[in-house]
Amino acid sequence: MNINATLYGEFIILFALTMGALCYYLGRRKTQSPVWVGGFGALLSLIPPLGLVYLLALVFKKDVASAAD
Repeated sequence: MNINATLYGEFIILFALTMGALCYYLGRRKTQSPVWVGGFGALLSLIPPLGLVYLLALVFKKDVASAAD
């Protein structure tokens, strides 16, 4: 079975963008710097298992108390 490099590259880029958006969304609630969290999540998702582990770490992290509380 042949794997097309272009298709694999498109999958990796789409996966990185999706993971970056999900990490940013979670980072808004769980950290003080969501942009860095989203960028780091997108960078780690270039190797998909690392991106998924990072996303799971964000999911299980406690929420940051907001200033309104």
